[in-house]
Amino acid sequence: MLNKSNIYYETLHAGYGQYFEVEQVLFEQKTAQWHLSIFENANFGRVMALNGAIQTTEKDEFVYHEMMTHVPILAHGKAKKVLIIGGGDGGMLRQVLKHQSIEQVTMVEIDANVVEMCKTYFPQHSQGAFEDARVNLVIDDGMHFIEHCQQQFDVIISDCTDPVGPGEVLFSSAFYENCTRCLTDNGIFVAQNGVAFMQPEELQDTVRRMSPYVKDCWFYNAAVPTYIGGTMAFAWATNDVSAREHDLTTLKQRFEQANISTRYYTPALHMASFALPAFVESAVKNAQCVTACSTK
Repeated sequence: MLNKSNIYYETLHAGYGQYFEVEQVLFEQKTAQWHLSIFENANFGRVMALNGAIQTTEKDEFVYHEMMTHVPILAHGKAKKVLIIGGGDGGMLRQVLKHQSIEQVTMVEIDANVVEMCKTYFPQHSQGAFEDARVNLVIDDGMHFIEHCQQQFDVIISDCTDPVGPGEVLFSSAFYENCTRCLTDNGIFVAQNGVAFMQPEELQDTVRRMSPYVKDCWFYNAAVPTYIGGTMAFAWATNDVSAREHDLTTLKQRFEQANISTRYYTPALHMASFALPAFVESAVKNAQCVTACSTK
């Protein structure tokens, strides 16, 4: 939280965190549910923080957004329709739209004001993406939308906050069940799943809640500087068990055909991202074992 000496202290983890020197506060809003701050920092540019947790920065947003979009889209290989749940800053949308093969993107954001605010304070995130003719912006609660959705998508991206407060439902069994129902036969679901070293229980909860609905529930990871405590984990769920096993030649061909520019993603990194540290792999497999035993 912002103190009188113009220092913003992140309070996501008890007893451990990071701080940002605040050059200028651009926007601040407090309600009964949230405390939102947008400020300038010399190293990371504009920073958005919600309830004591860093949400996004101008400097390193590309890592998170590239890995959440290009990995599932290029792994799928023939994606035409994409659903983004959350992502009001437009960074995810911008990266998805780099793929000219994508014909339709549905983006569900709970608050229209979030979109407008991010257009104002984080224009480099979206870079005009909301004006693309392929985009259908739906203002709705993500859980409500997916419960009633009758469409199917090749890729579903859940760009949600941490599983506390209003964001908790987007980590529930019911949410995962409805997302998998809305996937095409070879569709892929991905979601941010926290920093594995600091939040291993989040990964295990996802395995227990998602595994009953797909043949392959796993994780991949990336190093996002402002999401501290180690590498960030991304949930991966699909019935296409071969989707995360493509060789480097295939991924290179798809990447070249897509003709997109990236700053973090590469085909080689795509492959490597599914190799989990031993402690993460152990936590995931333990949860898989418990889930398998409980269903027998």
